[in-house]
Order: sequence, then C-alpha cells, then structure tokens
Amino acid sequence: MKNEISDIEQKVLAVLQHGLPESQSPFKDMAEKIGIDTGQLLAVLKDWKQQGKIRRIGAIVNHFKAGLGCGAMVVWHVEPERTEEVGKVLAEFEEVSHAYERRTYENWPYNLYTMVHGKTEEDVQQIVQRMSQMCGVSNYRILVTEKELKKVPPIYVTQIDAKSTE
Repeated sequence: MKNEISDIEQKVLAVLQHGLPESQSPFKDMAEKIGIDTGQLLAVLKDWKQQGKIRRIGAIVNHFKAGLGCGAMVVWHVEPERTEEVGKVLAEFEEVSHAYERRTYENWPYNLYTMVHGKTEEDVQQIVQRMSQMCGVSNYRILVTEKELKKVPPIYVTQIDAKSTE
C-alpha cells in the first residue's frame, strides 16, 4: 500500500517546509498563501501528528537577532548511566536551546551536547559553570560559535498551486 499524499497535504508541506512566517498569525498566513482556510491547515497538521508523520512544529529563533550575541556548543562527557538524568537537568536551563545525546569516538569522549546562548562569551562561560555545578559534570568543552551558517530546511515539494485545493 502506497503512502500517498493529497493535493492539500502537498500544499501544506510546501508552505510548511519554509518555516513559520514572522507574523502574529503564522498559520492563517500559511493557509492564505496556499488558498485554504486556517481550519483545513490545522486539521492536516493534527492528522499528521496523530499518524506520527510529524512530532511537533516550532519556530527557529535567531538568537543573535534576539540580542544574544554569543552562542556555544558545549560538549559533556557523562557516564552512560547518567546521560538521561544530566540531559534533563541541562535542558532545563533557559539559556539552552537544545540538548541531545551522541555516540562517542576513540578520541572524542563527549556524549551529551547542549547549545548555550548568552549576551557575551563571559556570560556563556558563567552559565556553563552553573550548569556544571548543577549536574555534577566537570568534563566538558565550550565550542564558541564563530560564524552562524545559514540554516536551510529540506525541500520536499517545489511547487504550490493555490488555485486547486481539492
């Protein structure tokens, strides 16, 4: 059985793949762009969530535009049996945008990664020191962001035809 996608679903995917618009009403704006009403758009997203096609929808914040002039990936060497516990502690810090586990390598023992944001590099260092004290992990490295690369989402659908919305 093929997992086919309807015309409306293709249009929703086409508009969604470009991210949420910077707007007070992003779902309304996306629906208007593809020629459907907001309820239809939200129904498709709800169906996708229930079917496991998507996990969540969230905005990507440009931390530099938001006034946080320094970002750093902090890599932590955590005992495997404590990874989940420590990850939860670190993820609770409001300065952490994401935290995740990765496998280690022979010359790279770090298995927990956090992206930490602050106004200055000194702020980030102080935040990381607090994080270290809170979780009891002192083996870490701070990798300061030197250049923000353009984040490009994957493109799944290349055309939107707002006229036909069966």
